[in-house]
Amino acid sequence: MKIGVIGFGAAAIGFIEELKDQEHEIHILERSKDVYSSSISGIRSDGKIFVSSTMGGDMNIPLHIQQEVVNFYISKLDPEDRKSVKTGISFDSKSIYFEDFYSEGFEPVNSKFWHIGTDKLGSILRKVYEDFSTRPNIHFHFNKKVEDIELIGDKVIARGNDFEEEYDYLVVAVGRSGHTLVKKITERHPELIAANNTVDIGVRYELPDHAVEAINNEMYEFKVRLITKTGYTVRTFCNNPSGKVVLENYDDFVTVNGHSNSAGSSENTNFAILCTTRFTEPFNDPFGYGAYISRLSNILAGGRKVILQTYDDFLNTKRTKRLGRVKPTLPEDGYILGDINLVLPRRITVSITEFIEKLSRVIPGVAYPDNLMYAIEVKFYSNKINNNRYSNLKFIGDCSGHTRSITYASGHGKLLAMSLKK
Repeated sequence: MKIGVIGFGAAAIGFIEELKDQEHEIHILERSKDVYSSSISGIRSDGKIFVSSTMGGDMNIPLHIQQEVVNFYISKLDPEDRKSVKTGISFDSKSIYFEDFYSEGFEPVNSKFWHIGTDKLGSILRKVYEDFSTRPNIHFHFNKKVEDIELIGDKVIARGNDFEEEYDYLVVAVGRSGHTLVKKITERHPELIAANNTVDIGVRYELPDHAVEAINNEMYEFKVRLITKTGYTVRTFCNNPSGKVVLENYDDFVTVNGHSNSAGSSENTNFAILCTTRFTEPFNDPFGYGAYISRLSNILAGGRKVILQTYDDFLNTKRTKRLGRVKPTLPEDGYILGDINLVLPRRITVSITEFIEKLSRVIPGVAYPDNLMYAIEVKFYSNKINNNRYSNLKFIGDCSGHTRSITYASGHGKLLAMSLKK
């Protein structure tokens, strides 16, 4: 069978790894010029992988499959680098913090995790690519941006500006950044959409390491959810002790994100505070909603920048004009001092404020007045795709709307490949 895979990220890696010893002819179409400059965001940035039944996606990835995914990525590290991988458990049964969070209304999220570090990810990606590319049945095609697909009988056609390829079986694994392609496909084939109603919008929060040192030492990454008075659920995401804040680039806007090297790279900790927003009919474009708010923040920041505000100014709805003790880890050309309240809808700001205030009752340093808030951080969820609709066209990973993590995306690809082998 001739199989096409669009994109070379976590989902594609899980799919290809499971099929690499089969007789199928596999062609990977990747829009980047080579593997070293590719936009494999989940694998490129930070490299947190985990095993959990309560986070990372809205589908059932068995725990043993998740563990196989983790073992696969760790195995690609050099033996010496494996020693620097940080491991831990978010809220195990012995956590001294569990009752403190629970009493304030939080839901502590249990998860085992491994933090590889941004600086170590290049070697993993290189070894995965070298393994795949030396196999006679696997072919990489870089600089191939797929802009449309067409179903013709029992074949699927992938088209770009300068190419047209036909496959017996096509897997779309373009991640969240491939939303334009997925939207085009689903507009032509609305029967593929199972659900479409969610986007996470919030801020990247930065504070000194010493303010969260105790909880970072116990579990490195704490994960909690809170149902606020507005009815919105707010959660922490991607905690980076001694990490840095970075920009995340999309075609027509930028958002904010965070990462950390294996040995740390600053004296600050950053994590996301995200508010889950769900919509009802007739509205059906949550990606457009998140993108609009992101573009608005960029407009107010004067270009491809984000807004930076101290927590005290955020509470008092005042534009930040000067910073205090906490120094930003995002370079100056990536932000402008401003007022996030001009961008975020009030229901979201109220939810985030309640979350931070309650969080500070457990971790007092979270509410320091000169802690930093960067906006906007957005986690987009693609349309939830019904993969049972067509036998030869499948969507895996974050672009499918069913996953939102390296582990779940790779696991999704692995499960699809296992079903194909059967």
